[in-house]
Amino acid sequence: MKKQKSRMGGGKIMASLILLLGSLAYVMVFAVINGSLGFICSMGVTVFGAVGVAKALGEQIALSYGWIIGLAVGLGALRGGLRFIEQYCNHYIAFKLLAVLRDKIFTALRRLCPAKLESKQKGSIIAMLTSDIETLEVFYAHTVSPICIAITVSTAVFLFVGFVSSWWLSLVALAGFIAVGIVAPMISSSAMRDAGVKYRACFAAFNAYFLDSIKGIKDIVLNNAGDIRKKEVSERSEELLDHTHELKYKIANATAVTEFTVSLMTLIATGVAVALAVAGVISVGKAVIGVVAIFGSFGPVIAISALPGNLTQTFASGDRVLRLLKEKPVVEKVENGEKFSFENLEVKDMSFGYEKDAKVLEDICMRARRGEIVGIVGESGCGKSTLLKLLMRFWSKDSGEINYNGNEIEKVDSDNLLDNVTMVSQTTYLFDETIEENLRIAKENATDEELEKACRQASIHDFISEMPEGYKTRAGALGDNLSAGEKQRIGLARAFLRGSGLILLDEPTSNVDSINEGIILKSLAEQKKDKAIILVSHRESTMAIAERVYRIENGKIAEVR
Repeated sequence: MKKQKSRMGGGKIMASLILLLGSLAYVMVFAVINGSLGFICSMGVTVFGAVGVAKALGEQIALSYGWIIGLAVGLGALRGGLRFIEQYCNHYIAFKLLAVLRDKIFTALRRLCPAKLESKQKGSIIAMLTSDIETLEVFYAHTVSPICIAITVSTAVFLFVGFVSSWWLSLVALAGFIAVGIVAPMISSSAMRDAGVKYRACFAAFNAYFLDSIKGIKDIVLNNAGDIRKKEVSERSEELLDHTHELKYKIANATAVTEFTVSLMTLIATGVAVALAVAGVISVGKAVIGVVAIFGSFGPVIAISALPGNLTQTFASGDRVLRLLKEKPVVEKVENGEKFSFENLEVKDMSFGYEKDAKVLEDICMRARRGEIVGIVGESGCGKSTLLKLLMRFWSKDSGEINYNGNEIEKVDSDNLLDNVTMVSQTTYLFDETIEENLRIAKENATDEELEKACRQASIHDFISEMPEGYKTRAGALGDNLSAGEKQRIGLARAFLRGSGLILLDEPTSNVDSINEGIILKSLAEQKKDKAIILVSHRESTMAIAERVYRIENGKIAEVR
């Protein structure tokens, strides 16, 4: 099994997440103030009840019974309003920040794409955008504010009991707060840390596998692999269930320890109060007020003690999100770099390997210019697609030169490069939108005439026209309403519509029959007068329209025609 990466420390994750508050920090402060006052009001109800009892026992209380009852009722009502404001502020912050985080993740994915994302499972990314982000809502809505409230309320109770009742009771209360709010969470957090990381990792892996199973359901059925896939899904479900049971078991143990600690500290506080009253250090009335105040003060610290169960998953989710946001792209975007309008491409002595000491391409030399079609042939896995990705600067070459109009690719403005060079990969992704909207990704303001012209050039117009709603037909989720060949031709139409000076085609006819291949190749031949086309294929027949052909073999390239 692949070893899990060690998670960042909880403190570091919390600090990083809190820094994301930015201008919303004032709302959090307002929430803490209201939450603290709300808990104090809640405690005030029982404390004033104790004050009434103390008055009945003979304690000198200036307030009348009417005032005591009125204050208890008033504080109870006020508690409701303050609690509402606190929760409103917390959730306002949470949902605002969740929207910000989603935007940051999409920005990070755009920055990392495509090189870093080739190694990431799409299901794992979807889990991050959904469940991981939703898990962080717990942190912003139910973690930051409760911790601050616990500190504020515990301090207030410590001082109140000390001044009104006894400092000995205050020390007992302080010991209880530390035990329940600090020691217990630290112990349980340490015990649940690995379980939480394993659970989130297993959950993300299961999502990825299940999404792959749904996407490939047709092939699973056609190959009669349903039972095998079902067995694997069941085994992964059992593994996820085991991790869930482990985490829940540790959460239950932590809760039991917390409840026992609270009960123990309240018994100790009662014993100390009785001892002080018997010894005559404090009156019975003050002992009652002090004990009741302590009894009602553990709510905020119990909330903290219960956090590790949620925080274990929250930290695991936060760790995954923060790591993605901090991840460096393989290729840094060039801004304000050299700009060009494509005329020619020249590659000199270029070498590249995905890993050190493992060259995929070595000493590559080739050229292409406007008005010609250049073919690249070779066996599958020889590096043809890799070469195209290097021409798009999806990866950075290790050595040598890639020059556009004499400009080194590393110095060319990234947006300008993408405006001048378009690539059609072997697999065209279609969004669950209309065919028209899928085409407009290449050129947002394209006219209907331009759409039709591009589709005719890609030999897909007649097929689209025969569909019930023509260009308004929805492609379907994951493009399942279209065959692989139809999707590939729509990708080709996008390239024609974009109008770039250089088009890179990676196996453009691999999913079409010989008739449509001929039509597409004829369209490519007609397009060359306005642009350059680099055509990659393992089919020798496809190279018939190329003016110059290169062959890649064992990482080397040679001009063969």
